Amino acid sequence: MSTPEPRPALLSRGSWPEARRIASILRTETAGGILLIIAAAIGLIWANTPWSHAYEALRDFQVGPAGLHLNLSLETWAADGLLAVFFFVVGLELKREFVAGDLRDPRRAALPVVAALGGMIGPALIFVAFNLGNGDAVRGWAIPTATDIAFALAVLAVVSSHLPTALRTFLLTLAVVDDLLAVTVIAIFYTDELHLPYLGLAVIPLAAFAFTVQRRIRSPWVLIPLALLTWWLVHQSGVHATVAGVLLGFTVPVLATRAGPDNPSAQDPGLAEVFEHRIRPITAGVAVPIFAFFAAGVTIGGIDGITDSLTDRVTLGIAVGLVAGKALGILTTTFLTAKLTHAELDTDLSWVDVAGVALLGGIGFTVSLLIGELAFTGQPLREDHVRIGILIGTLTAALLATIVLRLRNRTYRRIAEKEARDADHDGIPDVYQHGD
Repeated sequence: MSTPEPRPALLSRGSWPEARRIASILRTETAGGILLIIAAAIGLIWANTPWSHAYEALRDFQVGPAGLHLNLSLETWAADGLLAVFFFVVGLELKREFVAGDLRDPRRAALPVVAALGGMIGPALIFVAFNLGNGDAVRGWAIPTATDIAFALAVLAVVSSHLPTALRTFLLTLAVVDDLLAVTVIAIFYTDELHLPYLGLAVIPLAAFAFTVQRRIRSPWVLIPLALLTWWLVHQSGVHATVAGVLLGFTVPVLATRAGPDNPSAQDPGLAEVFEHRIRPITAGVAVPIFAFFAAGVTIGGIDGITDSLTDRVTLGIAVGLVAGKALGILTTTFLTAKLTHAELDTDLSWVDVAGVALLGGIGFTVSLLIGELAFTGQPLREDHVRIGILIGTLTAALLATIVLRLRNRTYRRIAEKEARDADHDGIPDVYQHGD
């Protein structure tokens, strides 16, 4: 009599190299998330003080060469320029995940991809349900679909949650796929006017950049001009410039190469790892916080202002979409994936843990604010209501996730101790044991 095959485990711990890489990323993103929260709070508070006119003057101050159509406000430079660098890192991370990470295995990749799709469909449906018949408001359907991984990890750091490695990896990968879906939505649905000649010309420096990095040339004097030219041409084409960042990131090689004939056993790390190591601290510590500072500065107008915004279906659709839509979308698709694949949750976890991560997915800030600006350009009142909806939804999702995860923190501590014992037994370096 044959022994039945064990059922596949859902959200089991991945390989040690992947866990070590994820731990390094999470440390950077957590620090960046704390800076993001501080910067957003400063912008929000400043915009609601008697000195708000100074904030608005700074936000609207224009700089840049007019001859290149780049005489832009600082707020626009943050959204179109700094976030393009952020999305370059997103492109690097995505390629690394699917070329060299645990997610090169389609069975492991399926769950975060499906969960990200569910996390997009759920809030989009809720937003549309709130705004059917509300004029052009449905144009903002994608606003509550984005997850801000830096903000989410900052919440984890604040609540001191010892979230297991498998759940942290799931959250990070889900957010990265979520970013890819978001930039795809931006390119397809929020491009009002497309100038094909500029878009066609952008292929030339993009191909040159790809050829250069494939030859393992790292010189910033070569790569930065090619990247800037690609960015400018995409910006001029009408497609949002952040798309250029993702495309450039996709061209960078991931796999390691032989170091040279003098030492053939040594290997150079893939350029994606090198670039990510250098650029991620800049995006997490500078680019995203600056964008948050300018994007979060909404004048609330006291209790009356909050009351007015909460009667707007756009605000309600965003807030409910981020909290309920994200959680239900991620949790439902994860549960259905388990049923369809006959998989079981890892024995250390329960569906409450998945619900906590799903609530963290409702922390949508950076990309949500970007999509909000694109959806309602030239409508300042609606843009303010969008920002209030994002703030309310994000803070509510963060609070609920904190409650759920804190209730399970004793279990997480036990899992962390078990992972540490396994690491000691296998001779794994300390970085895996303390991947917070």
